[in-house]
Amino acid sequence: MSERIGFIGLGIMGRGMVRNLLKAGFAVQVWNRTAARMGELAADGAQPTSSPAELARQCDLIITCVSDTPDVAAVLLGEQGVIAGAQPGALVIDMSTISPQATQEFAARLAERGVHMLDAPVSGGSEGAAKGTLSIMVGGDAADVERAMPVFQAMGKTITHVGGTGAGQTVKLVNQILVVGSMQAMAEALLFAQAGGVDLEKTLAAVSGGAGGSWTLSNRGPQVIRRDWRPGFMIDLQAKDLRLVLDAADDLGAPLPSTALIFQLYRTLQARGLGKEGNHAIVKALEAMAGIEVGGER
Repeated sequence: MSERIGFIGLGIMGRGMVRNLLKAGFAVQVWNRTAARMGELAADGAQPTSSPAELARQCDLIITCVSDTPDVAAVLLGEQGVIAGAQPGALVIDMSTISPQATQEFAARLAERGVHMLDAPVSGGSEGAAKGTLSIMVGGDAADVERAMPVFQAMGKTITHVGGTGAGQTVKLVNQILVVGSMQAMAEALLFAQAGGVDLEKTLAAVSGGAGGSWTLSNRGPQVIRRDWRPGFMIDLQAKDLRLVLDAADDLGAPLPSTALIFQLYRTLQARGLGKEGNHAIVKALEAMAGIEVGGER
């Protein structure tokens, strides 16, 4: 008998992930703070629930994919949280991006009730969530990872058990350092190309296959050129992840000067009310300095 799946958090990422679980044949119960999102997925075969606790009472594997550390704390440990309904032997899989230290604390609280936990944050943007091609970095016990593997395989392509509890979150923060570094490099490169008067699409075609190519350039470069700011990943969430990176780096004594600068650039965009735009809109911070618009009139 396949395990009963519960999924909490139906945002840009969660909706695609739930649809792939349903396509793979899993029975999925869902809960979301904004109830209308549950209605959308009910049409695809998911079963809405009234609270995380009710969901947990009926499920063997409980997946959370919400915005920030306090949100995970609320859905797991709050009055109507997962901890109030989960049965001993249940497995919680947190696929949010949150603090590694908080992850260890949440796992310890759940363990007191006989509930296991994996931290399994993801990378690949809304496209990866929709296509089922996410990269999943997993922290926790090997036996729990093996148990969760059919679920991970329905949602992701690259699934790596990276270590004990909290290690998944640490590796996700490594990923975010790389993501924003490549995003900043792309923004600077396209601004330079615009200033130099070359054709932007031909420039992308020329460099994408070489040593300067990247997932970011191939997937977000065309969006920047079209000035399409729809989010694969929102600026608000990217800034939150960088706050987590810098907090952890401060604790570890690891200097991250470029990442700190990029965090401040995202902050300027949030101050201008652009937090719901895609993280590739970092180019707008550079455009404001230069008085040049990528893809605009030369």
